[in-house]
Amino acid sequence: MIDNCLDVLRKKAPLIHNITNYVTVNDVANIILACGASPIMSDEPQDVAEITSICGGLNINIGTLNQRSIEAMFIAGHKAEELSHQLLLDPVGAGASSLRTDTALKLMKELHFNVIRGNVSEIKTLAKGSGTTKGVDADAADAVTDKNLEQMIAFTKNFAAETGSIIAITGAIDLVADQEHCYVIRNGRPEMGKITGTGCQLSGMMTAFLAANPENQLEAAAAAVCTMGLAGEIGMQHMQAGEGNATYRNRIIDAVYNMDSTILKQGAKYELR
Repeated sequence: MIDNCLDVLRKKAPLIHNITNYVTVNDVANIILACGASPIMSDEPQDVAEITSICGGLNINIGTLNQRSIEAMFIAGHKAEELSHQLLLDPVGAGASSLRTDTALKLMKELHFNVIRGNVSEIKTLAKGSGTTKGVDADAADAVTDKNLEQMIAFTKNFAAETGSIIAITGAIDLVADQEHCYVIRNGRPEMGKITGTGCQLSGMMTAFLAANPENQLEAAAAAVCTMGLAGEIGMQHMQAGEGNATYRNRIIDAVYNMDSTILKQGAKYELR
């Protein structure tokens, strides 16, 4: 069950290695702490193999690439595979530049990711091998809607079958699928798009859910998406007059911190297709 994944996470409290972008690194660390795990960050090639070795999961985020961090991603990724750790790819901005797209595709070629999580434009870029995105945001023309839902469920399952990875597409409607089953999740608030890094935070937290629940990877990935979306709803309920997106960011993290399995079970909005 999705709600049980949070209880297991809090009990196991895994250590998660994040090679993530410097725009959101602090928020990623804080939301991993809020959900009950522990974060560690390193992107130095001489350091990452040792750091990965003491962790239970590796979150690779390509949001602010440089040659040193790219080298570190491959070193850490191979070490994570060697140790059978959970491995997640967040292809931030794939399609916005050749470097981002090519790096994500090369990572996918050399490493097997348990989960690939991104917005719909990023995932479509990886599926096609090329594409364009609106910076690091999804193109509105790509959005998952009720009108194209069946088509997008089929696309997500097919890409999961092709890659052997769970595919998580997040947006107004979230899809989390392996080749046979797809969670359609409707938690969240549109205001979450006004905060830099909610996707990056979700990838860090999802890696923690995966590391704690390796035998239930699809449910763990879906649980992370529900937790983040529900936290966005709860955080918005606590907003006061005069508060804006900076406060909202903190309220989301606080909502994750105060989340429990009962709140998650009652508030998660999903169906399995």
